[in-house]
Amino acid sequence: MKKLIAACGVLAALLLTGCAPHKKPYDYSAFRASKPASILVLPADNKAPDVNAASSFTSLVTEPLAEAGYYVFPVAVVDETFQQNGLTNGHEIQAVSPQRLHDIFHADSALYISVNDYGSSYQVIQSVTTVSATARLVDLRTGKEIWQGVATASDAEDNNNNNGGLIGMLVSAAIKQISSNVSDKAHTIAGVTSARLLAQNEQGGLLVGPRYKLATVR
Repeated sequence: MKKLIAACGVLAALLLTGCAPHKKPYDYSAFRASKPASILVLPADNKAPDVNAASSFTSLVTEPLAEAGYYVFPVAVVDETFQQNGLTNGHEIQAVSPQRLHDIFHADSALYISVNDYGSSYQVIQSVTTVSATARLVDLRTGKEIWQGVATASDAEDNNNNNGGLIGMLVSAAIKQISSNVSDKAHTIAGVTSARLLAQNEQGGLLVGPRYKLATVR
């Protein structure tokens, strides 16, 4: 009987292992063929209610891209260039053709970002600050997409506040909501999201650029 139970346990484990999905590694063939050395970060397309979401998130991606070994066009200069041409928001700017962007900036590639969620929401017994975004990298020389990614971060990931009863949780959530509004906690969470989005990991991320060794030495 014990042998039968043991055999059943092994069989169950094998079945579970066989049924578990195996995530395919990200296909970087198009990225490697493109070999981008410079990245033009376009103003993000804001799909979140917070009007500051686009500028906040865009300001956070330059550093990780530069540290990864890419030349990144200064965000302020890029914004000013678009404003002088009558383009003031990410949605309009991202509609400009890759060829036109290449003619203006002479960049190898452009990063298109969409901010889908940004800010704090009150959820009965807790207040959660969440930032989620998607991005795609387009080769401006060919107009082809060579990479895409998605990432989300939330302060609820480290939320272990399970004590104090329902009233205590409600009060804690209210205080947390006020604190998030005052300190713009979403901007901090956005930094985590951008790092997850761009850093090479098991979900994808960008490969390091040609200046990576120089960037790490500095």
